[in-house]
Amino acid sequence: MPGYHSLSGTTRTPVSADAQGYECRESLLEVIQKQIIPRLLGSQQFLFNASNASGYQGQLDLGAEVLAFADLCVQRKEQEADALVDRLMAQGLRSDRIFLELITPAARHLGVLWEQDRCDFTQVTCGLAQMHQIAYRIGYEFQDGPHVEGVHERVMLACAPGSQHFLGLTIVADFFRKTGADVVLEVSSTESELMHVVANEWFDVIGLSVAIETQLPALPALIRNLRSSSGNPKVRVVLGGPIFLIQDLRPEQLGADAISTDAREAVVVVKNLVRSKP
Repeated sequence: MPGYHSLSGTTRTPVSADAQGYECRESLLEVIQKQIIPRLLGSQQFLFNASNASGYQGQLDLGAEVLAFADLCVQRKEQEADALVDRLMAQGLRSDRIFLELITPAARHLGVLWEQDRCDFTQVTCGLAQMHQIAYRIGYEFQDGPHVEGVHERVMLACAPGSQHFLGLTIVADFFRKTGADVVLEVSSTESELMHVVANEWFDVIGLSVAIETQLPALPALIRNLRSSSGNPKVRVVLGGPIFLIQDLRPEQLGADAISTDAREAVVVVKNLVRSKP
């Protein structure tokens, strides 16, 4: 049913399919261009240092490999994508150049494919998630975000491990940004990767979207681990997603601070949580 997006992407008030599609496209493009690619790239200082630190002196044109790598990630051929990276590293290409000359341009390429209507949303987000996992595997987990509390609320939005339903989250991220919050839409798909992110950056609130019932049993332990890993000892955890529209659960049952299935309501909930004393 088309309409107004909830925290999970669930819809309420009728909106045309064309308008909804345009809104989703604009949200994803903004996430790719302004958040995911810059986070993959890291800081300008890192770019300078990594380029000069590489021990591989030869010139290697990775154009064909970039396209092949992007295609493998889009098609969810994880083993083949890993094998391509391993082959390049076996040839002497250090991980810094893999990161800068393969993964980063491949991520940019997915953004172009989306812009040109040559990839759908699921393909792009799954491709980016696969690239993100490989970046972690070869040892890169760069977060340039703040490590201390700031003036504005800082929110990390992610899917609970076990699914990758980013469509609604991109819309929710826009709602938060329009109120002045700093938002990170994290494409990590495993608990260990999420724990790395919250340990390396300051977040006032972690928002987790839960899609299916099978994700519920692991949530209390996941939330405990995220709290213990967080650089913010008072981090708040808000849950949302399709499952909470059909399961009547209280946040304390799962170890969370709040549950919201409405994007506008979630903005208010987060602001109240951040401003209140734990």
